[in-house]
Amino acid sequence: MSTHQPYLNRSVRTPPRCANLMPLMNTAFTPGTASAFVDSLAPGPRASVARAELAYFTGDAASARSLAAPLLKSDDVQARLSACLIYTYANLALGCVNDARFALDAARGAINIASGGSPELIALAAFIANTASALLHLPTPEGMPSAADALPHLPAGLRFFSCYVQAHRLYLEGSYETSLGIIQGAFAMADAVYPIPAIYLHLAAVMNLVSLRRTDEARRHILAAWELARPDGLIEAFGEHHGLLGGMLEAAIKPAWPDDFRRIIDITYRFSAGWRRVHNPLSGDSVADNLTTTEFAVCMLAARGWSNSEIAEHMGFSVNRVKECLSNAFRKLGVTSRKDLAQFMLS
Repeated sequence: MSTHQPYLNRSVRTPPRCANLMPLMNTAFTPGTASAFVDSLAPGPRASVARAELAYFTGDAASARSLAAPLLKSDDVQARLSACLIYTYANLALGCVNDARFALDAARGAINIASGGSPELIALAAFIANTASALLHLPTPEGMPSAADALPHLPAGLRFFSCYVQAHRLYLEGSYETSLGIIQGAFAMADAVYPIPAIYLHLAAVMNLVSLRRTDEARRHILAAWELARPDGLIEAFGEHHGLLGGMLEAAIKPAWPDDFRRIIDITYRFSAGWRRVHNPLSGDSVADNLTTTEFAVCMLAARGWSNSEIAEHMGFSVNRVKECLSNAFRKLGVTSRKDLAQFMLS
């Protein structure tokens, strides 16, 4: 008879040396039991990080910030690295840009903390630095080990999330098929269902598939992500990725779950405002900050050559509404044609 706790969906064990780095992300819990898993942890750094993670991934940025802040000075290196990542992104959602930049600098410089350490510690630090950078569409910090060198030293759940980070970077480069290959390979090789990495991987698949105009496949992936996320309220990732999902939230989530969709959009507005205030100055980009989420989604598709009728059918709108969104966006951005939209859109 199995002695494993009911929240574990497979007999997966985290190596003790990695126990305190993003433990919720790194756990194969059964959807609907995230809180039970966190509550089961003995007091200490692992439990503290997991509580901050749960707050963040459920869209409670204020609690995530509060829970992560003390860990920034933890004697436990893994807890400190985790706190840098959580604190960065929680502060983006709260509009605390200076605090976000402070933690981002620490996260991107995490490899310096591990300098001279074991290969495992270097891999963990690289994981934090790469994750913090990729999600803000910033270049990989210097001195990072290659994926081939780092991945073998990561536990399975973080290895799974690292595949998402790599897929996200390939998407930004326009290598959609290669990115999809990484995602498919990650799912094929996973030893269990790790809900948080799986949600992010499914959303990355949506990004690529919409770019390739394979919308039926994109719908399947976003619904798979939602099936994993909804039992625990893990909606943050959907709000983070809205601008890259090409209207799939409006097409697949809004009709059946309008209240959840409204919560996701609220996260999107708060998160994207902070994201742009950090990303734009560091990258020199001019990602638009004055469009509604609907206008942004329409413009993302229009900038990629979708016709008004194609956008309308995909998002469940009338053609006239698409025209209205584009007209409003042109006016706000000071442009006169669809080809001018790309400079204000996400990659």
